[in-house]
Amino acid sequence: MLETLGVERAVIIQPSIYGTDNSVTLAAIKQAAIPCRGVAVIDETISDDEIAALDQAGIRGIRLNLVDVAGPTGDMPIDIARRLADRIAPLGWHTEFLVHVDDYPDFDEMFAGFPTHIVLGHLGYMRPDKDITHPGFQALLRLMQGGRCWVKLTGPYRISSGDLPYPGVTETAHALIDCAPERVVWGSDWPHVMVTKPMPNDGDLCDLLADWIPDEDIRRKILVDNPARLYGL
Repeated sequence: MLETLGVERAVIIQPSIYGTDNSVTLAAIKQAAIPCRGVAVIDETISDDEIAALDQAGIRGIRLNLVDVAGPTGDMPIDIARRLADRIAPLGWHTEFLVHVDDYPDFDEMFAGFPTHIVLGHLGYMRPDKDITHPGFQALLRLMQGGRCWVKLTGPYRISSGDLPYPGVTETAHALIDCAPERVVWGSDWPHVMVTKPMPNDGDLCDLLADWIPDEDIRRKILVDNPARLYGL
């Protein structure tokens, strides 16, 4: 798939279904024919030696999936996230969250002074009935402007009520890019797990970039320069 798309470097994200067993992700990084980095899932039982081993294997961040476990607004386990972030900060890793920003109108205040950079998937993962005027999305933009928050252009089918070309997503992408183009990266979201719509074709997803990022220089920044900085590629 990567060869077909012309991808020359990649980042493999630990799927939630494997929990904290990162062995498949690590094997994929090691066996890849192109330079790869990874994002792992860990918990507070992990030892410092294990974290160091993950770093040597190419891991550059940790991921917390809060979509299925977070409670009502304000119930994000921020204390746990901060403790984990404190441990990985010396390595220069980031903390990735899978979270609906429309659940958190004070999202920027929640992450004030967070120990690491944070990364959000699926353009902030707003629910399809929300738009860029929502307080949670506006809080995300403020956090991006602070320089320590990144957003991934991934999974447009997860935040749009329609099918390809996924109505409403272009507006969201433009808002994020206009706010902080140096804090945006792209991802395929392959292999598209738990998709209830028609399975997307990855070539079609790549073609959306022409509408999302019409400026060639900014497109190169998002596809090449930004991920090189974020993942140490």
